[in-house]
Amino acid sequence: MKDLSNQQQAIELLQQLGLKEYEAGCFVALARLPKGTAKEISETSDVPRTRVYDAIRVLETKGLVEIQHSNPQQFRAVPIEEAAETLRQEYETRTDTLVEAMDNIEPAIPDGDEEITHEVWALSGTTAITNRTQQLIDAAGREIILIVGRDEVIDDGLVEQLQEALDTGLDVLVGTQTEELREQIAKALPDAEVFVSGLEWLHSSPLEANDDTTISRLLLIDKNTILVSSVHETDTGGIETEKAVFGRGFDNGIVVIARRLMATGLLPADDPDMLADK
Repeated sequence: MKDLSNQQQAIELLQQLGLKEYEAGCFVALARLPKGTAKEISETSDVPRTRVYDAIRVLETKGLVEIQHSNPQQFRAVPIEEAAETLRQEYETRTDTLVEAMDNIEPAIPDGDEEITHEVWALSGTTAITNRTQQLIDAAGREIILIVGRDEVIDDGLVEQLQEALDTGLDVLVGTQTEELREQIAKALPDAEVFVSGLEWLHSSPLEANDDTTISRLLLIDKNTILVSSVHETDTGGIETEKAVFGRGFDNGIVVIARRLMATGLLPADDPDMLADK
């Protein structure tokens, strides 16, 4: 049952990466065989034999299958690591082409010269929120303040990005919920200001005893751009989809509120102007 589940999962993932159902089925079948004829592939994959040849032809074109022109013909899959790299490169090429095409599309309504600063936008999904976090950090010009509510937010990619920001002369302040995480980040980013935050409300609401919502990350860029994400913890200890709100502009209400909340209890009392409005 587990093998069947893994096989079906592999086929579904290959389809998500651009292969059609029969192509994915044939590739997975060949990955289970040292080599195979069209008849053997069909028997292993349940792909109709009449459709195997068309699927194999596509897989060969993509560099995923090798052919031995014997009688009958024999086929074998390339090593899985090689196949994964080939698919990755094709996927990246497609996304690069998409970005180029989208950039060249004429806007239906020309953008105004003035940025609207009172709007707040919502994002869902950890991947999307992580990508937006990275984008905002890349765009920082002076200061990055990141308050970590969940340890999972900190990964090697984020640490590397923050180090790059430090190398360019930006101020980087990172707040954690535990001393243990503070020590880990301080070791990885010795030039950053790393501290244990005093924001207890990141993990619970003082007004709602049964509130299982945790602030996952709170990011303030140059005092005028804010991203706040949260997760809801389930009874089994897992989390539901991460959600975030994002706002830009020094006079944006959510930015003002977040900036002032972050100024309370984050840094030592002898440095009260670190986050003060300017």
